Amino acid sequence: MGVAAESQRERALALDGLTRRYGERTALAEVTLTLEPGLTLAVLGPNGAGKTTLLRVLATLLRPHAGKVAVLGHRLPAESWAVRGRIGLLAHEPLLYRELTARENLRLHATLHAVPRARVAQLLDAVGLARRADEPLRTLSRGLVQRAAICRMLLADPDLLLLDEPYANLDPGVQAALTPLIGAGAGKTRVLVSHDPAGALREADLVLGLSRGRVSFLGSPSELDDAALRGLYA
Repeated sequence: MGVAAESQRERALALDGLTRRYGERTALAEVTLTLEPGLTLAVLGPNGAGKTTLLRVLATLLRPHAGKVAVLGHRLPAESWAVRGRIGLLAHEPLLYRELTARENLRLHATLHAVPRARVAQLLDAVGLARRADEPLRTLSRGLVQRAAICRMLLADPDLLLLDEPYANLDPGVQAALTPLIGAGAGKTRVLVSHDPAGALREADLVLGLSRGRVSFLGSPSELDDAALRGLYA
């Protein structure tokens, strides 16, 4: 293996000119960045900037139309099969069955991914959901469903967490309890999409600003002053 290829395999993310379109509309245009393992990338920008599309490409749910994408050392889409089990996605939708209980949902996912059932009980306890775990998801509040979705994301102990508004519908006490699992100290590589710039910047090692699919800022949180931050949402 050459030096360049070996270097790429050491990176959690390596994007070079990533472009993704929906029909004639360009959702992402020539996005280029690298992220080392264990670091957090915060993705900021207004609605429609391309943030969710970026997460879906990284999660192997969407194919790039141009450019090169490598996740955890594997090229997408050619090697998507090799990396899917190492990626945890927390999206706007919980990706759970509403008619099943939280425990039933997680046991189903555990079976699909060959995860021991003991992991289900461990995670339900960790997010404070064990007491309500046997009630149908449709009867639970949005905050409790969000906790169940976080359990689903963490079941297979993924190396990369793709987090789209992870603390939505959660009160501050619950957020604090979840920090060891999905926060900056969790020991995971993270891509964090948030409408709370101040909170995201506190957790970020690298910041990506998107505007209409294009990179409007790429740098460390310390380089993003108040004026530049306001400009990301102009």
